[in-house]
Amino acid sequence: MIVNVNGRFVSPGEARLPVDDGTILFGDSLFETMKARRQNIRYLDEHLDRIELAAGLLAFPFSREPVRQALMETAARLEAPSSRLRLTVSRGSFSGLNFPSAAEGHFIISARPYREPTREERLAGIICVFAPNHRVNPLSHLPQMKRGNYADCLYAANHALSRGAREALFRTDGGLVLEGATSNLFLLRGRTLVTPPAGELVLTGVMRRQVLSVAKRSGFATEEREVSCQELFAADEAFITNSMVELLRIDSVEGRSLPGGNVTEELRQAVESF
Repeated sequence: MIVNVNGRFVSPGEARLPVDDGTILFGDSLFETMKARRQNIRYLDEHLDRIELAAGLLAFPFSREPVRQALMETAARLEAPSSRLRLTVSRGSFSGLNFPSAAEGHFIISARPYREPTREERLAGIICVFAPNHRVNPLSHLPQMKRGNYADCLYAANHALSRGAREALFRTDGGLVLEGATSNLFLLRGRTLVTPPAGELVLTGVMRRQVLSVAKRSGFATEEREVSCQELFAADEAFITNSMVELLRIDSVEGRSLPGGNVTEELRQAVESF
């Protein structure tokens, strides 16, 4: 693993956070997870745009250019065909509940090899279940952001793993499906691509935006609207997206099979070539 703290490379064993850091005390941090192919970070500026927006909304100290430079220097050290990079931004040490001064802010980058889904895994599709808990947003007056307070997604993801599934899908008490613990959700009805609207409970995923853009250029109609569980089960195809897996077709949800097809792979290849 490669670790970069505030622009300085350290060994993983040297990387430390003080016990009064907001990341530890309150889960008060922002993060982005990015994929690199060899030494090229995919959608780097889109990820930085999102964390910069979140930092502005939440008054986090964040300086884009030093972070970008550190990410590029980290990528230059990558040797694996694919790697996962995580950028974490913290306010620093707290002495009470008041936000620390901006000078306390810091960032951490970690990078390690990543195994891409195989062609066989993509063709077979993934198993999904419904999360037993709700998707929550403590900042309900603001859009969903990638915050270190990640317990709802952590518990949902581990529920899926305990059931032998790849992903857990959040739903509302009213029967609307929202997104996955680590992904956005799409479904296909003919040549119409449907995804739940981003906002308070659905993250504006970097890959989600890429898929919508590429789909429109490829002749698909796109709809961002509420999706019921019944509509999901009636879809011609359904898939999840995130920056690491890109697009993965859903084979079943809660033991109910969804139709297979090649449109998901068609869109994935279109995104890949863009």
